[in-house]
Amino acid sequence: MKLLAAASVAACALAWTGMAFAEGAKLCDKPRQMEGFKTCADVDKAEAEGAFVLYSTDPEQGQAKLLAAFNKAFPKIKTNYVRLQAGALYAKVLSERQAKSYLVDVIQISDMGMILDFQKRGGFRQYLSPEMAAFKPEYKSTPEGFFTWGSIIMAGIAYNPKDVPAAEAPKKWEDLLDPKWKDSINVKVSNSGLQHGVWYMLKPILGMDYFKKFAEQKPRAFDSYVQQYGRLVDGQDKIIMGAQYSGYIEFKAKGAPLGFVFPETGVPAVPETYGIVADGPHPHASELFMDWFLSPVGQKALSDALLLHSPRPDVPAPAGSVPLKDMKLLTPADWNAFEKDRPEFAKEWDRIVGARR
Repeated sequence: MKLLAAASVAACALAWTGMAFAEGAKLCDKPRQMEGFKTCADVDKAEAEGAFVLYSTDPEQGQAKLLAAFNKAFPKIKTNYVRLQAGALYAKVLSERQAKSYLVDVIQISDMGMILDFQKRGGFRQYLSPEMAAFKPEYKSTPEGFFTWGSIIMAGIAYNPKDVPAAEAPKKWEDLLDPKWKDSINVKVSNSGLQHGVWYMLKPILGMDYFKKFAEQKPRAFDSYVQQYGRLVDGQDKIIMGAQYSGYIEFKAKGAPLGFVFPETGVPAVPETYGIVADGPHPHASELFMDWFLSPVGQKALSDALLLHSPRPDVPAPAGSVPLKDMKLLTPADWNAFEKDRPEFAKEWDRIVGARR
């Protein structure tokens, strides 16, 4: 893909020395109690900056709702965002930094490989939020304060019961190899962090032969789950392989005819990870946003806006959804290995779907 190639070129061209990772960084002495959360940010300076920019992989409509909730709490801070798929978003931020153009305050990417690479390159600014204490150690960067999991997204199998009766719907990942599904399955492009998670977690379970046979089904690849579910509802496709569960909840809540399957093998899951970008234009507003976002208030706003599951145990699952505790999640145990796997995944996934793009 051209965007991934751009990311690689930009990454190779960067000559960052990297910011020092402050192992001994400490929380501020007296966090300020706000309405529903604590902050170490200077709120007056954040409001004086008057703006905040987020780069994200989430759909525009939900992203706008999330930032509207933050703006409602802090009306003096105008919000803006850029939405792209993970690979394209990472290519954009790398290119901007190479050009010394610092436009973004906080970045959210759904591919931990890219997140780890960005940390290694000194792309994040360390900030210890008082709200990070509620997150498990494995949900935070090492050292703490560079990035934190903002949500957990998972992938199953979705179908339209008007076209595929529930009794005939695939129940296992292996069922997707049935010839009757040829030319009727859609997936995400290789830029997707969640699609990479599906590949990475199912490959050792099902084997490479599974994906070779899956290629024979001629799956169609799309950038967004909005496109994927839209095609399912319209009858253009019958099945989504690696269907994002939050997308199902969103479309189902709107009355769309959809079914969702959690295969017994398990559902691959990856985090949507947030961190403050080094040299961002609004450093104080960035800190305030992170404190708000990581709190129960911000996590509930995320759940309401994008129907995503919070890593915090004190935040309920999105309305109408299955809680995390009731899912068999398949999550990479070694994120460094996950990062190293991306080139192979991109090459193979593009081969699987490339003939149709």
